[in-house]
Amino acid sequence: MSGVSIDLNADLGEGFGRWTLTDDERLLSVVTSANVACGFHAGDAVTMRRVCALAAERGVRIGAQVSYRDLAGFGRRAMDVPAEELAAEVAYQIGALEVFARAAGSRVAYVKPHGALYNRVVRDAEQAAAVVDGVLLAGGGLPVLGLPGSRLHEAAERAGLPAVAEAFGDRAYRADGSLLPRGREGAVVHDPDVVVERSVTLVREGAVTAHCGTAVAVRARSLCLHGDTPGAVELARRVRAGLESAGVTVRAFA
Repeated sequence: MSGVSIDLNADLGEGFGRWTLTDDERLLSVVTSANVACGFHAGDAVTMRRVCALAAERGVRIGAQVSYRDLAGFGRRAMDVPAEELAAEVAYQIGALEVFARAAGSRVAYVKPHGALYNRVVRDAEQAAAVVDGVLLAGGGLPVLGLPGSRLHEAAERAGLPAVAEAFGDRAYRADGSLLPRGREGAVVHDPDVVVERSVTLVREGAVTAHCGTAVAVRARSLCLHGDTPGAVELARRVRAGLESAGVTVRAFA
């Protein structure tokens, strides 16, 4: 197979105040798209401004990583938020990040939900529609990054927004193409060699072996590299090197 390309994205800016989690500067030397926390699950004004400046300096696309309002739970706790409220909060997060992206000479290029919201909009049509309504409220017709076949992508396509499929080299999949919940054993793949191998297979062959052992078709335009795992920078470098060695061109989708 020739002419294969993939975007590499990572969750960045996931600190708050004096507390830091992601190695933003070094990860920005590897990825092509940065999912920047917008203050609801992590991040604050100073962090958002700094990450946007670094991303713009390196030519990395800036994405708004929107979430439920859950700083204490890092956005990974299930929440029931009314659709109108969720739409407004999604627009609020995008707008906040856009200020800092523009100040850095760039712009918000796409939107990606985080954590519990990301998994909720795979199957929940109402919450998915609320996220899309928030994107529309923020303006600009931004692409929406998420799992292929999700309710989020269905809602985005109905609204005329680009739906961009995403895959994960370090997360276990279920047979239906959804992610194995983080609370389950084996949900996160830690062996770097396995992560690199899975990433190359996902991109080159459009498939991944599910937790149950069956093959699952996953066609994606972007591959997520988690920035909050131990050794994230070195793992990201190895994944990118593995992809390029396999003949894959690494470039942003937006």
